[in-house]
Amino acid sequence: MKAQLGRQSGMTLIEVMAALVIFALAGTAVMKSAAEHLSSVSQVEEVTFATWVANNRLNEMKLTGTWPPKNNQRGTMEMADRTWYWQQVVTKTTDDDLRAVEVNVGQDPQYEYFQANVITYVSKPASIAQDATININGSGGSNNNQNGTDP
Repeated sequence: MKAQLGRQSGMTLIEVMAALVIFALAGTAVMKSAAEHLSSVSQVEEVTFATWVANNRLNEMKLTGTWPPKNNQRGTMEMADRTWYWQQVVTKTTDDDLRAVEVNVGQDPQYEYFQANVITYVSKPASIAQDATININGSGGSNNNQNGTDP
């Protein structure tokens, strides 16, 4: 019997190796993309928690009602099983009854790197404001002042 020399179907070793290289490169690109996505999600989480800590600090400061707010305060706060370090900076504005309060928050105990920065403006509380009372003498109604002088 004579062996038939026909074309055989299938892939050669070179073709298989080329396909493996292509799949390896594609897999590497997918893994790199997934790792970058997870890293950005972690960064968004840190910024979100740091912003919450800053807002909590601003609310604590507003609730104390002290005027003017204390400058260059530092402290720590626990949130999401992490220790957050905050720094409060108060800046005087052109209005004497208004202060700019900036709270920087991060996880660095040396206060050199911050994940979030929140700025708000705080006005002087009404209970402390000078000239908070309004004198309405003589605007209708009877004046019970009998000696004619202003009280």
